[in-house]
Amino acid sequence: MADAIDRYFDEVLEAIRGIDRSSVRAVVDALFEAWRQDRQIFIIGNGGSASTASHMMNDLCKFTRSPGRRPIRAIALTDNVPLLTAYANDQGYEDVFVEPLRAFMREGDVLIAISGSGNSPNVVRAAAFAAERGACVVGLCGSPGGKLAELATVRIIVPARHIGQQEDGHLAVNHAVATALRERLASA
Repeated sequence: MADAIDRYFDEVLEAIRGIDRSSVRAVVDALFEAWRQDRQIFIIGNGGSASTASHMMNDLCKFTRSPGRRPIRAIALTDNVPLLTAYANDQGYEDVFVEPLRAFMREGDVLIAISGSGNSPNVVRAAAFAAERGACVVGLCGSPGGKLAELATVRIIVPARHIGQQEDGHLAVNHAVATALRERLASA
C-alpha cells in the first residue's frame, strides 16, 4: 500500500512539474482582460471536472476579490442542475452546456472547459460554439488533450495518464491562476 501511495504522489508531482507555466500565465492574462472589460467567464466540466468547475468559480469570484475593485464575473454552468437536466432530458446530454451558452455568451467572454480526455462531446460542442461566438476558450485537459486542446485559444495539458492525477493538476492550476489573478487585481 505504501508503494501505491508514494507512486501516486510522485506521479502527481511529476505531472505538475510538467505543466507549461507560460500557458498558465496566458490564462491569467485572459481572465484579467475579461475582468478589465467586464466580461463573463463560464466554466464547464463533467464528473470530477464539474466539481473543479464549481471550485474554480468559487475561487475566481471570492478568493480574487480586492478592496475597491469590481469582482470577477464567473459562473459554473455545472451548478444549475434543473437547467442541466432539462436539456439532457429534452435534447440530449451533448447540449447541456452549449444551450446555456447560446443564451448568455457574448463575443469576448471566456469559456473555461475542463476535460481529462478532452473529448467529452458536451464540452467539445460548447468549446466549438464559444470559439464561433468569438469567445476565448481555455482548455484544461489531460494528456494528450483531445479535441478540446485543438479548439482552445489557450490550453493547459496536465501530463498524467491517471484521471485522478489530471484532476489534481487541474485543481493546482486553478489555485495558481486564482493566486496570480488576485495579486494582479490588487495592483490594478
